[in-house]
Amino acid sequence: MRNPRPLWAPWRTEFIRTPRRGECFLCNNEKPHSRPEESLIIARGAVAFVMLNRYPYNAGHLLIAPYRHVDRLSRLTAEERAELMELAAHAEAVLTAAMTPDAFNVGFNLGAAAGAGVADHLHMHIVPRWQGDTNFMPVLADTRCVPEALDKTAELIRKHWNNEHYGHRN
Repeated sequence: MRNPRPLWAPWRTEFIRTPRRGECFLCNNEKPHSRPEESLIIARGAVAFVMLNRYPYNAGHLLIAPYRHVDRLSRLTAEERAELMELAAHAEAVLTAAMTPDAFNVGFNLGAAAGAGVADHLHMHIVPRWQGDTNFMPVLADTRCVPEALDKTAELIRKHWNNEHYGHRN
């Protein structure tokens, strides 16, 4: 068996070292608002929403979360579980159409020990991946290459999201 190789993400240091504002950035996203996160919202469903990750592992890295502040899958309602999966399936189709990735990482980090940056509000990560998308820049220069600004990525994904069929509200 091979020795596992760690996934290094030094650019996430900005997120780790940023002081918390005391409020959960995933809460209160049911409707448009003036908080900085608004520009990252891709779509709103009935009980969950999709947004770009402000500190992405890759271009197009999405978060899908329930509006309700809940920390475990077992505490989600059936409606929340169903919509999270519907949004995830739609997000996969949209990212495929918009960005043509070769693959995806999809999952939850439940709890701080599992790597959750926001341990008390569960959220799913959907990370587009391309062959060879990891390179020497993060390792040697503590720099990552994201090919476009977050607002442009959000615009691209929203355009594709709205062209696909899904009962969403923006």
